[in-house]
Amino acid sequence: MTRKTVHLAVYDTYADWETGHATAHLVQNGFTVRTVGLTADPVTTMGGVRIQPDLALDALDPADSGLLILTGASLWETGDKLAPFAGAARTFLDAGVPVAAICGATAGLAREGLLDDRAHTSAASFYLEATGYRGGAKYVEADAVTDGDLITAGPTEPVAFAREVFARLGVYEGPKLDAWYRLFHDSDPAAYEILSA
Repeated sequence: MTRKTVHLAVYDTYADWETGHATAHLVQNGFTVRTVGLTADPVTTMGGVRIQPDLALDALDPADSGLLILTGASLWETGDKLAPFAGAARTFLDAGVPVAAICGATAGLAREGLLDDRAHTSAASFYLEATGYRGGAKYVEADAVTDGDLITAGPTEPVAFAREVFARLGVYEGPKLDAWYRLFHDSDPAAYEILSA
């Protein structure tokens, strides 16, 4: 594997819609997306799609990855079953490998203490406050936030989330990054010409 491999965490109740823009355009730009489950057993997304993970979490090594993506899921709110993924995020960040978390995954990172000292966003500030974390002063009211190797976004911002992923990995830059966002977020037809140039 190379740093062109991105790992996508998958688990029961995984929020299907939150990573489609990011993963599709990463693959179209030469990246490989590999799915990671708690185990190698199949999972079922919130939309009822069955996914067979490519590998189990205990086989995941930051040295083999360019990014770990964590999505929302009902399970982030119903116990600590997904806590091992927040632990993996810590391992990635400690190794200098980026982590991108959207929706409920931000609460998992908050519980792990990973948002205490990093600028971040989520669904709402009070959503994260309910985790008992100490990072309230670092909360930013924005569609998506990048602080070094950590990307966060709220549940209604999959396009902004993808934009930050692309910027961090150098997939699109400058005018092309802006055009990609305007095309997919704002439906701006003028952006297509810039993106396809």
